[in-house]
Amino acid sequence: MKRLTVTLLMMALSVGTLLAQAQTKAADARKPAASANAARDEFKQIENDWVDASKTKNAEKLGDILADSWVALDWDGKRTDKAKALADMKTPGNSLDSIEMGPMTVRIFGNTAVVTGSDTEKSMENGKDTSGKYVWTDVFVKQNGKWRAVASQSTKVPK
Repeated sequence: MKRLTVTLLMMALSVGTLLAQAQTKAADARKPAASANAARDEFKQIENDWVDASKTKNAEKLGDILADSWVALDWDGKRTDKAKALADMKTPGNSLDSIEMGPMTVRIFGNTAVVTGSDTEKSMENGKDTSGKYVWTDVFVKQNGKWRAVASQSTKVPK
């Protein structure tokens, strides 16, 4: 009888341990999802800050988002670096008058992130209407604890 009681007690302890491990694993599985959602929200905010800086011609704010080595391929195939992008913000005839952001996809690979999205905008470049729908990709790298854009590419969608 004593052996049966010990066996039942051991079985109960084993089942309890297994249940506790399963609950811990389930809770751990939820943590990365919550962390990933927070990171996605952070990148969406960075993208919205980028738009705001462009609309208000705030070169300091945009300069904080872009890495010093940032490079972009513009919608018209031209290569742009950080210094040129910041200077172009102040050039008469360049403006971002309105913009509606489309959905964004954020993929994170350690200290690198890729954000893809679209927007529809009313804009001018060198006095010419560049309004339309665009699709784009921004690549970010975490540098000194802060996410910085290191590369961008934008394509204007044909009408």
